[in-house]
Amino acid sequence: MEIIPAIDMIDAKCVRLTLGDFNQKKVYNEDPLEVAKEFEDNGIKRLHLVDLDGAKSGKIVNYKTLEKIASKTKLIIDFGGGLNSNEDLQIAFNSGAEMVTGGSIAVKNREVFTRWLSEFGAERIILGADVRNNKIAIKGWLEEADVTIDELITSYQPNGISKVICTDISKDGAMKGPSFELYERLQQQFPQQKFIASGGVTVLNDVIKLKEMNMHGVIIGKAIYEQTIKIKDLVDL
Repeated sequence: MEIIPAIDMIDAKCVRLTLGDFNQKKVYNEDPLEVAKEFEDNGIKRLHLVDLDGAKSGKIVNYKTLEKIASKTKLIIDFGGGLNSNEDLQIAFNSGAEMVTGGSIAVKNREVFTRWLSEFGAERIILGADVRNNKIAIKGWLEEADVTIDELITSYQPNGISKVICTDISKDGAMKGPSFELYERLQQQFPQQKFIASGGVTVLNDVIKLKEMNMHGVIIGKAIYEQTIKIKDLVDL
């Protein structure tokens, strides 16, 4: 299982939101590069980098920070937030992202997202499925789309989608454990998909249980910053 620490950015700072609420923001570090280097120094290989300013505004904003982390670490970065055009995608890849996560665009512009899958392949284009009450949320979770997670995944299966980052918004940043039931149901319904759990991971046992469930990966944010999970324990799994 891939262990993927997360850095969420607002104003080029490392932050975490609670339940996706921009009004419940906590700044953990003024310099995301410093955080990324600490991950790398502890043996981490992957990074989930989210441009919350981009998600809110609808276009990539914090690409300079992506560029800095990509050029000064060897972390394999997947980048999300504000990717709503071909130009945004090129900026992300040119700035050093190995993969991108498309959430809003997968809902609002199926034609473009399908073209990305065809052109760059399912290993580089990840479907971001952010869920609130089984409905997909978009634009930095500020809007709810009229589509369920099941419908979204089903719609992209003919296009060869492989990796799906599934975030239960009701769990994200709440430090009350992940949505195990949701992931179990999705795995049973879509056994061919590579699901990456996101939201609610609080203690090491949460990660162990997700590994036992054969999840493809797990994204961990607040638990690392609040030190309820130690990075070295993650690397040892």
